[in-house]
Parts: sequence; structure tokens; C-alpha cells
Amino acid sequence: MTLVEGKTGVIVLDVLASTECAAAALGFYRTHRGHRSVQAVIYSHSHYDHFGGAQGVLSTAAGDQREIPIIAPAGFMEAVLKENIVAGPAMRRRAVFMFGGSLPIGPHAHVYISLHQARSVAASSGTTIIVPPNDTINETGDKRIIDGVRIAFQMVPETEAPCEINVFFPHQRALYIAECATHTMHNVITLRGAQVRDAKKWSKHLDETLDMYGFDSDVVFSGHHWPTWGHDNIIKFISDQRDLYGYMHDQTVRLMNKGMTGIEIAEQLQLPPALKQEWYTGEFYGCLSQNVKGIYQRYMTWFDGNPANIWKHPPKEEGKRYVDCMGGVEVVIAKAKEFADRGDLRFAATLLDHIVAAEPSNERGQQQLASVYQRLGFSAENAVWRNFYLTAAQELGSESQGAPQSVVAINPQSTVEDWLDALSLQIDGPKACEISVQTIVIIIPDEQTTWTLTLRNGTLTYRSKAFETAQSSGSADLTVTVSKSEMYDMVAKGNIDAAKKTGEGKMETLITLLELGNII
Repeated sequence: MTLVEGKTGVIVLDVLASTECAAAALGFYRTHRGHRSVQAVIYSHSHYDHFGGAQGVLSTAAGDQREIPIIAPAGFMEAVLKENIVAGPAMRRRAVFMFGGSLPIGPHAHVYISLHQARSVAASSGTTIIVPPNDTINETGDKRIIDGVRIAFQMVPETEAPCEINVFFPHQRALYIAECATHTMHNVITLRGAQVRDAKKWSKHLDETLDMYGFDSDVVFSGHHWPTWGHDNIIKFISDQRDLYGYMHDQTVRLMNKGMTGIEIAEQLQLPPALKQEWYTGEFYGCLSQNVKGIYQRYMTWFDGNPANIWKHPPKEEGKRYVDCMGGVEVVIAKAKEFADRGDLRFAATLLDHIVAAEPSNERGQQQLASVYQRLGFSAENAVWRNFYLTAAQELGSESQGAPQSVVAINPQSTVEDWLDALSLQIDGPKACEISVQTIVIIIPDEQTTWTLTLRNGTLTYRSKAFETAQSSGSADLTVTVSKSEMYDMVAKGNIDAAKKTGEGKMETLITLLELGNII
């Protein structure tokens, strides 16, 4: 969190992940600088650790909280609300591995994650609240004057987040570069799961940053890590970060077009010596190997072009066959130990993974694989790799292995369409296929819309129309009239009291739908 002092108060730039943390940080500031009221809040991008603590600073703002400017880039709320709807449960499962959330703290377990010391995807165990922005930055060059402070904005979408802005304070000659440039290589693709980021656009945006603001800045700072001071240092820092993402992208594509696969490119590609020697390009959070594979995936999908990989067996069945071909479990375990003793931990892990996939209850295989994962984790400079290896070692043999949370999060501030998107992702398709076509019409007066939901072939589809254009609902199995808040209670909590009061038709149709969606 950064506080920019104005004539009478402060502008808060990125408000941490939780109400409690933000309030504590603001209190710490006031202890040393005196009480200054919050004049504005700026969100640089759509990740929780940059906006989740807004209530902690807005609760002490002068005057009506609703009148305080809350500034964010265009598309902010859409990016926030859709970030984890589709793959949220699977991502949360992966995040436990990536951030080492289940590991004890210590030299043989969780140390850090490079960007910060947090051990969860939200970066805090406190209360996270989304306070929507009321002022949108739509294009590079947009300006504001808040409490006497002049501010210029640069749109940098599809860099580290789907929507993001850099913030320049010309009178202070200070550039806030969000997460476009940090003191580590960042993620073009993240192991917790997300769409692959555009490394080429990332590089181009940084070049624009350098051209527009770099030469007029005395300090560059970001949402993580320490500032960079001094004209020459700033120019080199931004230039090197620009070259870092540009080189990764361009050389991956060059080798890809020569016929190499993502894995082959990742094994061969090295950074230029001038970049590799800098601390701020180190592979502490992001990693060259996985970023190269992500860039390849962005253009060429998961498939490496080898027909043998089009229709492979799933891990358990493949593992059984490999173990059988190699002479049985005991032979494979012995061979894995030989490779591990020779220092080839990568292939030892591959062999033992086949055993654990084929025979999940094989304790010797689990123990030996856990040992190999520990050695890989202890030798990893990259914090994310370390956490993944050590969490996997910890979890081998535990009953929770491989079980993601199953319910997709439904946010009360999302749109009705977002809620129905989330519900559709939870429908048990095979069970739903056993049911004949069902149609439900939901009228939402305060939204001035009528929604038609159809369950057919195990698939939930839905469309909305305005009141005046909506067709008659006479053919529907059920028609209900509810407010938007009652609609949320229905699809998020399974509360159908309001629907029962207004429902015309077969109420069991709605109950069945919510059961199929694991809501009730």
C-alpha cells in the first residue's frame, strides 16, 4: 500500500488484501505523519491483494464514503468477478501448492513466495471486501487532480493482469509501475492456473512506459518489493524488464517456428548474459522454463505435435503399463533410487510418479517420491517450485490428496448472468441427461429483465429479455418473480422462499435444478 500526501489528506494506492491489514497500515502511517483523511483510492489492477482492503481505509474517510473517488482501469469489475468463477475450485486447490499454505514455517518448509510473505492466494487471512470503483480510467493519458496532486495514467492491459494501469505523479517525478516490473521475473503463466499472459504486449507496454514516463521519473515503485531510485537506474531497470519479456516471447516463437516443442525450448533457452546477471530478472517467482512453456501454449495449445500424445492413457492406466513393462514395482523403485542417487531427481520423480499413479496405496513408492520431491524443493531457487514440491511431499499418503473444493464461488456483486454461468458449471451432466427438457422463467422486476432457463441434454442454457420484449411464459414448467437479491439467495444459498410465494407451475423443477447444481 502506498500513501500519497496531498494538500489536506492522502491518496491510497492499492489497499492490500484485507480490511484489517489496510486499517493497520493506515494507522501506522498516521502514528508517524499525523491524521490525514483519505481523499481517494486507486486500484492498479484486478488481483485481490491490491483491492481487498479498501474498506479498511474508506471506513475512516472524511465525509460520505460514497463520494470518495475510487479509481480503477476499465474492465476492472468484470475482471475481478470473473477471475475465479470458471476454474475457481481447481485454482484454489493449486494455490495451496503454489503458496505453500499447508506447510509449516521454517527452513525445511515454507520460507516465502518471492513477491511477499503471504501463504494464501489472497495474501491475508483477514476480511476481503470488493468495493466497486466509481471512476474509470479508459485510455492512456487520462489525468486527474485529487487534493492538489496531479496524476497521469497508462493503460497496460494483458500484462500481469487482464486490466491494469500504471500511475505517474509528474510533480513528484514518481512512477508507480503496478506489477509490470518487479524485482523478479514474473509469471507469464502461473502454476496456480490462469490464462496465459501476453509477453509481447507486456514488453511493448513497458517500452511505452519508458518513453512516456521513465525519463521524467526520479523513483519507480511497484505493489511489491522496493523502489528504484535515480535516473540511470530507472532507465536500465525498465529497459531490462522490457527486454526480459520481449526476449522470452520472441525467442520462444522463433524456436517454435523451427519445429521445437515447448519442453524442448524450455530446456534450451537461456537469458542473455546482461539480463541473467541482474537481481531483478532472477527466477524467484516467475520462471523461464514455465514461462517459455506458457508462451508456446498460448500459440500452439497443449499438444506438442507428436501423434503419440494425442490419445494417451490417463496417469493411472499409463502408470500400470509402465510398471509392467519395467518388470514390476520393486524393480522400478530400485531404478528410481539409482537415478536419485546419481542426482537425476527429475527422472527419479517420473519413475516414482508412475508407481504412485498405478498403486496409490504403495507406501514405499510414496515415501521415496516424497523424499525426491523434498530434495527438488530444497534445491529450487524459485519459491513457487519449492512450495509445490514440498507441499506434494507433505501430502503424499494423505486422504485429502487431489480433492479440490467443488463449489464455484458466486459473488453477490456479480451480474445475474455471472450467477447463472456459475450455476451451469456445477450441473451434474450425466444426472441431468436423465431428465426431460425443463424450462423455468424468472422475472426480476428491479432489473427489468426476464430470464428463461432451459435444461436440455444435461446442459443449462439461459437468455434474458427486457420486460417489454419478453415472450409469454405460458409454456414454461415454472414461472417465478423475485428481486435480484432474492435471485442471489436462490442460486447461491438454495433459499427458494421467495420463489415459492410467487411461483406458478411445478416448484419441483426449480428444486431439481438446484440439486443438480449442488446448491441444495
